[in-house]
Amino acid sequence: MGNQGMEDLIPLVNQLQDAFSSIGQSCNLDLPQIAVVGGQSAGKSSVLENFVGRDFLPRGSGIVTRRPLVLQLINCNTEYAEFLHCKGKKFTDFDEVRQEIEGETDRVTGANKGISPVPINLRVYSPHVLNLTLIDLPGITKVPVGDQPVDIEQQIRDMIMQFITRESCLILAVTPANTDLANSDALKLAKDVDPQGLRTIGVITKLDLMDEGTDARDVLENKLLPLRRGYIGVVNRSQKDIEGKKDIKAALAAERKFFLSHPSYRHLADSMGTPHLQKALNQVRRWCSSSPWTLRSESKALVTRWTRWSSLEEPRSTASSTSASPSSWSR
Repeated sequence: MGNQGMEDLIPLVNQLQDAFSSIGQSCNLDLPQIAVVGGQSAGKSSVLENFVGRDFLPRGSGIVTRRPLVLQLINCNTEYAEFLHCKGKKFTDFDEVRQEIEGETDRVTGANKGISPVPINLRVYSPHVLNLTLIDLPGITKVPVGDQPVDIEQQIRDMIMQFITRESCLILAVTPANTDLANSDALKLAKDVDPQGLRTIGVITKLDLMDEGTDARDVLENKLLPLRRGYIGVVNRSQKDIEGKKDIKAALAAERKFFLSHPSYRHLADSMGTPHLQKALNQVRRWCSSSPWTLRSESKALVTRWTRWSSLEEPRSTASSTSASPSSWSR
């Protein structure tokens, strides 16, 4: 079974994941996923929004992502979003998507910066996306604020490790260029579970904010702390750009111009930027399809498990989501 076989299986497995999530049960199937890991204000949200081409993620100071966001991108002729906890409702206004994420986060964690491992499941259908599943995780923090527990750093690390220890999980280790790469928490966590760097891509943000006379050329050329899959530099919108409603299409054009014109990066321009990062992530499907028959077997096992479980007890609502069946969210 080739890539087409994998494409045919992924919708089924997505439905099974949704069904088990809706009843508070773990699916326990290692699917191709991409975990986005980084410190607070590393630029994770901007990277994800560039993939989608829309502003839809909450922003602010401190920990903004306080629950894992399972973001399934599905290539489709029309553009809209759906939440698992709002079954049947289509969101075409992405400002409303942001408000729903904020509201659903506060519902479970409270409004005072608490965190929870219970995920929010969001699907975005669009002609501008690749078929990928990404996990946006809370930014690594050192100091608790509000009513956060004193061990907030350890809680976030444990939450991240739940995802990145899986062999099928590609790690996007996001690090700002204006910080010391050797002290990158994202790269440290990635190295703990992927010491050979086989499934880690380093993403370097804020290249345009480095001090005058400095650059990240050695990092981007993979000479400093090398990774098997290397590093990809991106330039996100600044806070001023966001407040000024600079659209993402214009931002991507500016990113391209930055790499083509910068003396330290112009020779790397074709292997830098958000479009190249998307292409690199698209290869994940081929990387993860090395044992597709195992995926087919595990998918069938999950169907059997669901059938047995649902025959014993009706699916019930939980604090994390509403009831669903394996046919939920079918396209």
